[in-house]
Amino acid sequence: MRLIGFAFIALAIYVAVQSTVVLIVGHHPHHSPVGIVWTALTAAVMFTLAAGKARTGAALDNPVLRTEGRVTLIDGLLALSVLIGLTLNATAGAWWADPVAGFVIVFYGIKEAVSIFRSDTA
Repeated sequence: MRLIGFAFIALAIYVAVQSTVVLIVGHHPHHSPVGIVWTALTAAVMFTLAAGKARTGAALDNPVLRTEGRVTLIDGLLALSVLIGLTLNATAGAWWADPVAGFVIVFYGIKEAVSIFRSDTA
């Protein structure tokens, strides 16, 4: 469980740094309809997998599998954030939307890590 907690922290740090650098540099990515469709499919698959892992982990009373379901949920949220950013960039020229949405992932990752470490010491 602690390794998963550290993975959440590493993900949060990576996304925070990456989003901050993109905003500071002002990188304006180009949009791709194929990329938007692919990211939408990725998000759907991740959310489906997360639900299955959480359900199976609960049925087996397996805390590691339930936590893995939350990790996969973060993958889905990350894909959804990218999808929103790609769509806003393609439709409204909002190049900054994707890195700003990344901070939602940062918050969620830190929240999950804190939850894991608190339950680990209780």
